[in-house]
Parts: sequence; structure tokens; C-alpha cells
Amino acid sequence: MSISLAKGQTINLAKPSGGGLTQVRMGLGWDVKTTQRKTLFGGTKTVQKSIDLDASALLVSGGKVVETVYFGHLRTKDGSVVHTGDNLTGAGDGDDESIKVDLSRVAAGVTHIVFIVNSYSGQTFAEIDNASVRVVDSTESDRELGKFTLTGSGAHTALVMARVSRTSDGWTFTAIGRPGQGRTAKQLVPLALECL
Repeated sequence: MSISLAKGQTINLAKPSGGGLTQVRMGLGWDVKTTQRKTLFGGTKTVQKSIDLDASALLVSGGKVVETVYFGHLRTKDGSVVHTGDNLTGAGDGDDESIKVDLSRVAAGVTHIVFIVNSYSGQTFAEIDNASVRVVDSTESDRELGKFTLTGSGAHTALVMARVSRTSDGWTFTAIGRPGQGRTAKQLVPLALECL
């Protein structure tokens, strides 16, 4: 059963049958912006504007980012975190960008994986339609565990979306939704570290 998450809400990444999840996927989805414009002769014209959102994952150890997975670096050195590729427009249904995490392979020193999204093309989240992030159990036919809506959240170009954190009992997922300004993952590192 999926949970509609609010900012700051945490869910335990445990299987309903017991035991911890081993593979999760963070999916980011959004739609191409469609607007109506008046034409010279009083009619209307539908205009679509491509929006380039980027999902990234920051692996944190000892309070520092030790590796970043994004469209320019699609996988960690150990292969535990993999970005499935860059979507430049938001066209298509479902998740437009995904980051897969094999929790059983994440290096022991990594305590948090922080997921961020930025508008590489510079639009604010007030201008982006149907943006959301969700976490799914990749081992069970992408069973949705939780979803967090990003659309309409304000005049910022980036968000620290969520984090997956290692605890003594396994892994947890926390929806963050902290707004920021930036067009690249590197620009968002200080803000992401504030959200730990």
C-alpha cells in the first residue's frame, strides 16, 4: 500500500512479510508544460514548452558527499546506485528519470543517500506540471511505497526531495521537500547536507 508523504514524514523500508528491502527505485516524473496563447487573428494556439528536470543522488559518509550520481555520472564505483538516464523534456508517461539503489551493496560507510531534483533549464517549480517523486520496491514489480508531490511548491529551481538513511534496524525513507536555488547537483550539496 502506498503512502502519500508529507514533508518530514519517514517510512521504514521494510517488506510487509518482514525483513528489509534490498532494492528500491526513486522515480521522478513531470509533464511538458502546455499553455494556450492567443494568435494574431483572435484564435488560440496550444504551445508546449520542454522542461529539463534532473534527478541526482548524493551519497553521504561522515557528513560529506563522497559520490554523486547524476546524468553525467550514471553509477557509483561499486554499482550500488544507478541512474537510468537523462530525460530532457518530461515527455512520456510514468517516471521520466529513475535512480536505482541496491541497498545491500551500498558501502558500509555511507549513512545517507540524499535525492535532489533541479531545473536544469531554469524554470521554477511554480511553472512545472505534475511533478512528483516516489519510492518503489524494485524487487516486487515496482510496488509503490510512498509518493511526494513537488508541483506548485514555489519560485525555486531545486528541491532536496528525500533521503534514504541507514539505521540499526535497516533503512528508512524520509520526504524532505526543502526548496533551493540551483541548476546542478553540485550547487545543491550545501543545502542537501543541511537536511541530514
